[in-house]
Amino acid sequence: MSVHVQNSRMTTAKIRQMKANGEKIAMLTGYDYTLASLTDEAGIDMILVGDSASNVVCGNQYTLPITVDEMIFLTKGVVRAAQHALVVCDMPFGSYQISEEEAVRNAVKILKESGCDAVKLEGGEEILPAIRHMIQAGVPVMGHLGLTPQSVNQFGGYGLRAKEDAEAEKLIHDARLLDQAGCFSIVLEKIPAALAEKVTKAVSCPVIGIGAGAGCDGQVLVLHDMLGLNQGFKPKFLRHFASLAGEVKNAVGEYINTVKDGSFPSAEESY
Repeated sequence: MSVHVQNSRMTTAKIRQMKANGEKIAMLTGYDYTLASLTDEAGIDMILVGDSASNVVCGNQYTLPITVDEMIFLTKGVVRAAQHALVVCDMPFGSYQISEEEAVRNAVKILKESGCDAVKLEGGEEILPAIRHMIQAGVPVMGHLGLTPQSVNQFGGYGLRAKEDAEAEKLIHDARLLDQAGCFSIVLEKIPAALAEKVTKAVSCPVIGIGAGAGCDGQVLVLHDMLGLNQGFKPKFLRHFASLAGEVKNAVGEYINTVKDGSFPSAEESY
């Protein structure tokens, strides 16, 4: 298998240049050193330490419970693993909505303590003042529009967003505002493909899609989902690039059997 690997460390400027060059951007989530190392070695452009860790790592139903300190803890391991990829950390629910001052304080704390390259926030015009202050303070920001999981209780679920004209127009408006404010990239989640392509052409910064069609500048998936580790989740936009759940269970089952029948460890595996 051929993969695209670069020796130099990815930066926000290089991510922007990839859009200018017409080069697609590949992003995956990461939550720990071991898997992030493999993802990085394979040549991924960006690793997102998503607040989806609340679901994948912690077993919560929603992303809302995870804290700033928990995100920092997870991001530290990913940063140690990333020799090439740009590492982005999600700012969790409640860390940037209360006030601009608290938003900047939490963003700076995340960058300083985790060592990541940028933070990601959900929302448009409503959080624009906080985003502007973060960027002025020297914090690179990735935006996130469309389905914003931190607003699940407000939306009432995880359905397709921006189907109606009014919401679609607001999304385009928000994307332009985020771009003008200086966001180095924007994630579009679960919106019509035609709208995502329109937004991608309307802004200068790279647009990364998840469930937003092929017209974006790049794509992101949750690592555990695309590896087939998360068996209970199969939305339309998800492609399984492996089926590791079965392999893991088979390996664990074999381990159990060899322990039970006494064939592990063997003489060769003993000191």
